[in-house]
Amino acid sequence: MDRTPSIGRAAAWMAGWLALMLIVTVAAREATRAVNVFQLMEVRAVLSLILLYPLIRMNGGFAHLKTARVHLHIVRNLIHCTAQIGWFYALTLIPIGQVVAIEFTMPIWTAIIAASFLGERMTVWKITAIVLGLVGVIVIVRPATGAINIGQLIALAAAVGFGISIAVMKSLTRTEQTLTIIFWMLAVQGAVSLLPALYVWTWPSLQVWGWMTVIAGCGTFSHYCMARAMLYADATVVLPMDFLRVPLTAALGWLLYSERLDAFTVLGAAMILTGNLLNLRSGAAPARAGT
Repeated sequence: MDRTPSIGRAAAWMAGWLALMLIVTVAAREATRAVNVFQLMEVRAVLSLILLYPLIRMNGGFAHLKTARVHLHIVRNLIHCTAQIGWFYALTLIPIGQVVAIEFTMPIWTAIIAASFLGERMTVWKITAIVLGLVGVIVIVRPATGAINIGQLIALAAAVGFGISIAVMKSLTRTEQTLTIIFWMLAVQGAVSLLPALYVWTWPSLQVWGWMTVIAGCGTFSHYCMARAMLYADATVVLPMDFLRVPLTAALGWLLYSERLDAFTVLGAAMILTGNLLNLRSGAAPARAGT
């Protein structure tokens, strides 16, 4: 597998991640109106494994998924699964733009872990990009304007979990195939959610089945895009590109759910975009030869 650093390839895979995650956010908001979060997680895991199977078969079958790092896969996905449950639940409590905005405290945790344990270098440009992104998120959320509610706390806890999960995934990409990483994510998610899902199970309508299928398909291949992006750039380069999801989700919330899109959101989005541009500049020089 070609692992030559390339900002262009990383950005292309992250564009796929962004598009699919926007679809997942809307589908999750609609599905959680009718089914419990644990049921949604279990159905997503099963459907995703079914959708992933043709790709597994095309790449050598389940023998292709053998790993010597099974314990790291399990730990990573227990953390990721818990964070994902929190993220879905937060969507039922606060506006989708706010959920995603709070989620973007995630890169600071990823950057700290990647620098501390994976040996990634923190440059001035990367630090500036992260700070600008986080300040932009704060401008959008404006926590000082009111009391932080339980939905915001759950979203923040999920962000910490996602940050740890992404840093561990970056470590896994050094030795593991993308399909192996995704397969273990879905397998652990399905195992963790099974008993709680059976306990709260209610039979979904055809429309809700449709939303859950969309979540399974887009969610699965969004992680494929993220894992591929991680092959071509450091986590501290890849993750700030995801800041663009904040203004895009805020726009979707305004268009679909009449959630307010004001001057603060526009200002925060501008700061986030500036941070992304600075971050891309920091990675362009060393990666240019592989672009």
